[in-house]
Amino acid sequence: MTKERKGIAVAGSLIADVVYTTDTYPSEGYLSNIRGTRWNAGGSGNMILDLAKMDPGLPVKVSAIIGNDEAGNMLWNTLESYPNVNLDNVTRKGVSSVTHVIHPLDTKQRTFFFQGEASDSYDISAIQWDKISSEIFVLEYLLLMEKVDASDHEYGTHGARILCEAKKHGMKTAIDMVSEQSERARIVVVPALKYTDYCIINELEAEAITGIAVTGETVETVLKEIRNMGVSDWIVIHTAAGAYGMECSKDKVTYVPSLKLPENYIKGNTGAGDAFCSGILYGKYTGMSIEDAMRFAAAAAACSLAEQNGTDGLRDAAEIWKLDSLYRK
Repeated sequence: MTKERKGIAVAGSLIADVVYTTDTYPSEGYLSNIRGTRWNAGGSGNMILDLAKMDPGLPVKVSAIIGNDEAGNMLWNTLESYPNVNLDNVTRKGVSSVTHVIHPLDTKQRTFFFQGEASDSYDISAIQWDKISSEIFVLEYLLLMEKVDASDHEYGTHGARILCEAKKHGMKTAIDMVSEQSERARIVVVPALKYTDYCIINELEAEAITGIAVTGETVETVLKEIRNMGVSDWIVIHTAAGAYGMECSKDKVTYVPSLKLPENYIKGNTGAGDAFCSGILYGKYTGMSIEDAMRFAAAAAACSLAEQNGTDGLRDAAEIWKLDSLYRK
């Protein structure tokens, strides 16, 4: 590991989440009271903060576009408060990407309104490779960035071009995607897998790109199908019950069940998938086996579940392992 390439780079869709707590979600034409408003760093901000909290000594390098606006100021100030987060490749222009979240007190069923803006404008021209040189380069999120998801005559998609360029700069690559059940998932994600070393997705996303529902009986087929699409090192599929992993050089499927959390432990599930993905990448970065990385990732996800905000519950690596010991039955 060279000094210049040390750390993990997180590139892509950095989003401000604005959460409105309301009495209810009103029917069309009716009114509901807003009882509180909360701003959080979302999108790739979840992974950035997760990694920063897991290991204060880990350099976390950010490539993103955020706006010259209140949302952009919040994102900048939140990430800048962590000494190990490097914002040298964050461009400020235009309007920030914002997810407006309606959180009704009566049903607790959240509704999301996404404003793409800066996320849609992100492309390879925003990346200064010398400023984000790292061991691992993560591109977040496929299916959520207009220019990244656009077709490319040479690589299939612009995202695939970015990942290929990252590999040319000597970095291992990882992808994250949003859950979308559509033909577009295969069109956008599959070309990127040719240039992906680590693929960490949930069962719905795995089904979207392979066309095969993930069950205990089919998961090996699904993992091999994704490997055949080009992933070169680790594939991990996480579900509520547990995670399945495969090292691409082997045919063995590794299964790690989720932790058995006590009743009333879970306060919110926003960001748990990001915490799991962060745990896998941190495990890989620090030299864990795939099984240990999956255990660590499951415990990181459990930390996230302990608080409503996706990153507030994250702890350092030693505390995450303690949670694994406490709730792994």
